[in-house]
Amino acid sequence: MITTVSALSAFELARIQFGFTVSFHIIFPAITIGLGTYLVVLEGLWLATKKVVYRDLYHFWSKAFAINFGMGVVSGVVMAYQFGTNWSHFTAFAGGVTGPLLTYEVLTAFFLEAGFLGVMLFGWNKVGPGLHFFATIMVSLGTLVSANWILASNSWMQTPAGFQVIDGRVVPVDWLAVILNPSFPYRLAHMVIASQLAVGLFVGASAAWHLLRGRSTPAIRTMFSMAMWLIAVLAPIQILAGDQHGLNTLKYQPAKIAAIEGHWQNTPGESVPLILFGWPDMAAETTRFAVEVPYLGSLILTHELNGHIPGLKEFPPGDRPNSTIIFWTFRLMVGLGLLMLALGLWSLWLRWKHDLFSSQLFLRAALLMGPTGLLAILAGWLTTEIGRQPWVVYGVMRTADAVSNHSVLALSTTLAAFVIVYFAVFGTGIVYILKVVAQGPDEGGGGHQPDADVDPHLRPARPLSAVEEKIDASAFPAPQGE
Repeated sequence: MITTVSALSAFELARIQFGFTVSFHIIFPAITIGLGTYLVVLEGLWLATKKVVYRDLYHFWSKAFAINFGMGVVSGVVMAYQFGTNWSHFTAFAGGVTGPLLTYEVLTAFFLEAGFLGVMLFGWNKVGPGLHFFATIMVSLGTLVSANWILASNSWMQTPAGFQVIDGRVVPVDWLAVILNPSFPYRLAHMVIASQLAVGLFVGASAAWHLLRGRSTPAIRTMFSMAMWLIAVLAPIQILAGDQHGLNTLKYQPAKIAAIEGHWQNTPGESVPLILFGWPDMAAETTRFAVEVPYLGSLILTHELNGHIPGLKEFPPGDRPNSTIIFWTFRLMVGLGLLMLALGLWSLWLRWKHDLFSSQLFLRAALLMGPTGLLAILAGWLTTEIGRQPWVVYGVMRTADAVSNHSVLALSTTLAAFVIVYFAVFGTGIVYILKVVAQGPDEGGGGHQPDADVDPHLRPARPLSAVEEKIDASAFPAPQGE
């Protein structure tokens, strides 16, 4: 391990460190976006129908939301510091665009979330139902606004527009073009839908876990039914959104598409096959062991039978993304997406047969699919970011020119520290969320503390206080022999 780290350059270690911290962070905003929307739907249904099951589910999932929100904020702070420490040349060059966009995110989304989060978590008995519902909507809206600004900044790095380079620095000349850059609408839609799907799969898996253990209560059944409806509706929409995103990427980042598809040399006017599987060899400039489907590559990527897709050999070797990696991360994302579609269609069939809650095979499949939404997000993010290489701002600034002048020792030490701390802190948080979910909804109890029973000096004052301390240890039986 030490030998491997010492063989890496400071530049490579900086990229690994950033990738590691972002990979941890991206999970929490995705869950926050999806859960925020889910909470709005639950409270809206409670107000409209007065069915206790929706109220119970709202209080149950607001606990997980509170924990996740706290971890998202903490992990997000690290990202801002990384721009200034490990990527200072990028900040100096492109800070005129990325700095204001991230500032807008804080001034709008974060303040909106923070301003109404306390009311949402602790105001059930303290404000009227209309105001509480408004607070829930504002918190959910804040998560979407946050995604808007973050993706506007990242999309600008993928498809930069609305700027000039003056005296070696990026100067925005058209903020509308900066924000609404060519890839932004597609990336925003793709990420928001992915977040909703990830939470739908997680909620569905938690309900399946309870159903498999014989807890077929109204709240559990409602939770499972809502999750399956969401997956059945959003999975095909996400596939269509991904298709449009692919067409946009082919237009503005053709080298990324060539690397994703593992194509090295294609002849204009001739159809391009779809390479289902293979091993792109960057040194030999070929994809070994390729399993191809004729015509399908052109049809999917250009919507024409003989559409042209550029090969990697059309780009200088120094401008080619690492096809070996993103060829597989992309296929992992697509494969998981197809499994989501299959799960949604399967749920519709079982719903029609009135077997949705009783099919043991389907419940086990839903349980296994629980983490796949987050895995697909990570695979998609790796495909997008590694596929942009060797550019940090596509076609404008190379990643090698953006890194700070740090030593291998400094970066390897901080990377090791990040790995240890992140797994300890966020690993513990994730386990705690799973324990809270394993308790299941507190049906009929309201899931809140009446004002008369609460000492006013002991009322919660921070997000994690919304989670009750008691965890049912029996929900996690010890393995035999312990």
